[in-house]
Amino acid sequence: MSAPRRPTDPSGLERYYVLTGGRSGPGGSASSLDVATLIVSRTAPVPGMQHEHEEILRRCRDPLSVAELGAHLGLPFNILAVLLADLLEAGRVEARDPIPAHDAGRGPDLALLEEVLSGLQRL
Repeated sequence: MSAPRRPTDPSGLERYYVLTGGRSGPGGSASSLDVATLIVSRTAPVPGMQHEHEEILRRCRDPLSVAELGAHLGLPFNILAVLLADLLEAGRVEARDPIPAHDAGRGPDLALLEEVLSGLQRL
């Protein structure tokens, strides 16, 4: 006679619990992460590292937003934020705020805005 099978968790909550070690949200400096924050790897993955941490380090060789990273990994924001907090604390990734265009010395493209306005007036 075989052992009874445990029902699977279709919501993925058990998986998320295991991935985060039961933590529900990031702490420390990672608590300021948002979907537009850019993540950049500072180190390469090392053997024995959690698979999701390895994948984050591989994908973030070039800056990648938290939103894009979450889409690639198929993880909700709060779960990804916990994983990123681990990597930030270990110094394996760097979090950068996106630079708004007006702060980068560039204002809005006036020629483009004038073309859009002209097009709207012709409608």
